Amino acid sequence: MRSASGPHLLLGQALAKLTRSDPKEVRRQPLVTDPQPAAPPPKPSKLRPRDFRLDDYLPYQLSVASNEVSNWIASAYEAKFGVTIPQWRLMAVLGGGGEATPLELRQKTVMDKVTVSRAAKGLLDRGLIEGRDNLRDGRSHILSLSAAGLDLYRTIAPVALAFEAALLDQWSPEEVSQLKQQLRKLHRTASVLTRLP
Repeated sequence: MRSASGPHLLLGQALAKLTRSDPKEVRRQPLVTDPQPAAPPPKPSKLRPRDFRLDDYLPYQLSVASNEVSNWIASAYEAKFGVTIPQWRLMAVLGGGGEATPLELRQKTVMDKVTVSRAAKGLLDRGLIEGRDNLRDGRSHILSLSAAGLDLYRTIAPVALAFEAALLDQWSPEEVSQLKQQLRKLHRTASVLTRLP
């Protein structure tokens, strides 16, 4: 098991360094909710109602864990950088891939059209991303990080990694690898079920 002080110390150092830095043009923005697309209900289970226990129900556990982690991270991102979770997801995609259309951003972030549109507008208004015409599709456009957006991305990315390290502090490398594999498998299964008629 890894030391409990390492990741938490790294997170503390990262946040302390950022606290001493000049926030410059960063402005607070309202937190945008991230609704998930509704999936068609599967066939009724043969289990009896009394067999249902909310605390043992996997979708509920995933939702609670996701909300807890998102709220924890969102409070830090918004307070320091004025960036919401949907906005950071767009920045992360653009920072890693260079540029993308709104459709590609929706596919990569698994966020709906309205959430992506609002997040992109907020980033455009702050000059953190730029848009240009899509020569292949006149109805669309291509988004990329601006110089200011790239600087902010490079500032937030190490903090994001420090949060992840603190979150997984009590997990062994093997457990972390297994967890990520199982989450990807669960995501693939849910994606297939969502597309069923």
